[in-house]
Amino acid sequence: MELWQLRTLVATAETLNFTKASEALNLTQSAVSHQIKALEEELGTPLFIRASRGVKLTDAGKLAYEHAKRIVSDAEDMVLAVAHREKALVGTVRVAAATQALVYLFAPLFEEFMDSHPSVELVFRTTTSTEQTVTGILDGSIDVGFASLAVYSPGLAFTPIFEDELTLAVGKKHPLAKKGTVKVDDIRDERWILFERGASIRRATDAFFKEAGMVPEKALESNDTYFIKLMVERGLGVALLPGWSVKEEVEAGELSRLRIKDHKLVRSVSMASLKGSRSAAIDAFIRFMSDNKAVLRKKAAA
Repeated sequence: MELWQLRTLVATAETLNFTKASEALNLTQSAVSHQIKALEEELGTPLFIRASRGVKLTDAGKLAYEHAKRIVSDAEDMVLAVAHREKALVGTVRVAAATQALVYLFAPLFEEFMDSHPSVELVFRTTTSTEQTVTGILDGSIDVGFASLAVYSPGLAFTPIFEDELTLAVGKKHPLAKKGTVKVDDIRDERWILFERGASIRRATDAFFKEAGMVPEKALESNDTYFIKLMVERGLGVALLPGWSVKEEVEAGELSRLRIKDHKLVRSVSMASLKGSRSAAIDAFIRFMSDNKAVLRKKAAA
């Protein structure tokens, strides 16, 4: 039993005429007759009494008509409710990014979006790698993700948001702490605190080592930015980190941020989502973040 069959039943019961019902439904008269016959066979009883000038409802037909009318009405109400929900921007947007990016870069904008869209719930999830973010979007557990390094996937749409630069972070007591710029030879023998493999910063760091012809001595690995900064601060090693991620520590005199001569380590960060039809809430969030690129770029360049 299909909804379109019930619509045919309702139209026929209300017009008591196959011809008029077919005109109302934009169907042929034979199609209407066939659908009614199929319903009668499925229900195991006649619904109409055929007459020369039209049809009449049987008692079973009257009962079926009442139920069908309710079902069709409920279906129409559902369509209106869902359409209104989309129009009213009611829903949930599941957002993923690295922990510190969520806190420092995105949190103020997310708060602004929630204030201007009170019926949209933002759900935050932290990820440790571009691959984890992309996988989450593709499997439907994430709606919008922020990831560095371009990843090709025919099912994803990418919107570039900002670029940031990786700089060398060293503790305040490190011999190089007072230098603004260092040479590769100055850091060749340093112990390094690295992000785990798969993290975009690790890939950028490994690319730098290869370009500089370095074989780094590894002290520690972690995907926790705060832990890495603490270890650098305590003198256990040096690390490449986005400039914005150490801004507060540099201002407090706990870390120093250095550039490496002849090596500008720039990452591109994009907003990723599924291509095709999306909810109005997700589209509104993507538009909002795209409209605020300048704000993010200013914070990322700090």
